[in-house]
Amino acid sequence: MSAVVAYGLAGAGLVAVGLYALVVHEHLLRKILAINVVGNGVFLVIVAAAQRGPGVPDPVPHAMVLTGIVVAVSATALALALAVRVRDATGQPRLAVPADGTAEPSAGRPDGAAR
Repeated sequence: MSAVVAYGLAGAGLVAVGLYALVVHEHLLRKILAINVVGNGVFLVIVAAAQRGPGVPDPVPHAMVLTGIVVAVSATALALALAVRVRDATGQPRLAVPADGTAEPSAGRPDGAAR
């Protein structure tokens, strides 16, 4: 098995694991980590597809992956800040709708007060 195939399979595996975790877990931090795992898998697939010929990689996909890493770090920071805001507003680190179907901002707070 060549390195290109190994990178492609590892990237596809990371995408699959990340999508599974995104669907299964309810906690916001785990969802953010799952999105990062999916992104890293996509980066691996792009790097694996960057072969132009025997032993000659294409530099453009590598530059795109480096740019994507910077954007992913910024998006993760934003998502973490929003997760903290959700936890502060609702008292719980998840986006689940309450069992009684109410979706008011005060419904999830432990003291019942509106923000």
